[in-house]
Amino acid sequence: MVEMKETVQVDRTLTKKERAVSFLQLAASGSVREAFQSHAGPDFFHHNPYFRGDAESLLAAMEENAAANPDKTFEVKRAIEEGDTVAVHSHVKQNPDDLGAVVIHIFRFENDRIAELWDVGQPVPENSLNEHGIF
Repeated sequence: MVEMKETVQVDRTLTKKERAVSFLQLAASGSVREAFQSHAGPDFFHHNPYFRGDAESLLAAMEENAAANPDKTFEVKRAIEEGDTVAVHSHVKQNPDDLGAVVIHIFRFENDRIAELWDVGQPVPENSLNEHGIF
């Protein structure tokens, strides 16, 4: 079980949007446990179809991915906050040669902590007919 330390104080000066982005930046940089301890609530759950819905399975998968991809990059394109919900649209590359993927994370907050998470992704195509690009 992931220990959500109550001793880690929530920085109340951060917006929910800033907390969501910080969670993703920490996780992408390999500081997955810090991301969870700093931002996830005690009853955190997620909807990724490839893992159980609990914090522990997602944390373990994120740690494995960070270890396998130490040169991963994560670039926020936009973040939108509305009430207790935040959506983050980003470009994630597992390594410098990777075209990457467009990823959208949707967060639901309770008591200034992440309570629920959804994520959807789409590979960046090598060629696109869209004149505006994928981003």
